[in-house]
Amino acid sequence: MRRRNRKSEESAIDLTPMLDVVFIMLIFFIVTTSFVRESGIDVNRPSAKTSKSKPKGNILIAIKSNGDVWIDGRNIDIRAVRANVEKLLAEYPDGSVIVQSDTDSKTGVLVEVMDRVREAGIENISIATTKK
Repeated sequence: MRRRNRKSEESAIDLTPMLDVVFIMLIFFIVTTSFVRESGIDVNRPSAKTSKSKPKGNILIAIKSNGDVWIDGRNIDIRAVRANVEKLLAEYPDGSVIVQSDTDSKTGVLVEVMDRVREAGIENISIATTKK
C-alpha cells in the first residue's frame, strides 16, 4: 500500500508556475492596452468631401447644437475649456485636439472653444466631419 500512496503523491501537478505565467500575461495585456478616449456624447457632424481620417487625437471636445461643451464625458462651462485642455495636455504632451461640433451648433461657440484651446498651448486643432 505504501507504493500506491507514493505514486499518487508524485502524480499530482503543481499549478503554481502556470498561475504565475497567467498572472504575468494578464499584467502585460493590461499595461499594453491602449484605451480609447471619447468626448462622451454623440454629435451630428457636418460632412465634407475633403475629410481625412486622423488616427490619433488624444483630446476630444464635443459641442452640442445647444452650445454645451463636453470633454471626457463631462459637460463643462466654456470658460473651463482652457483648464481642462491644459490638464489633458499634461497627460498627453504630444496630443492634438479634435473638436466634434454639431451641424446645428453656432460658429461663435466653435471659435471660442478653438480660441481657448490655443490659449492652452495647442496649435494643432482639427474639426471632425463625416465623409460625403
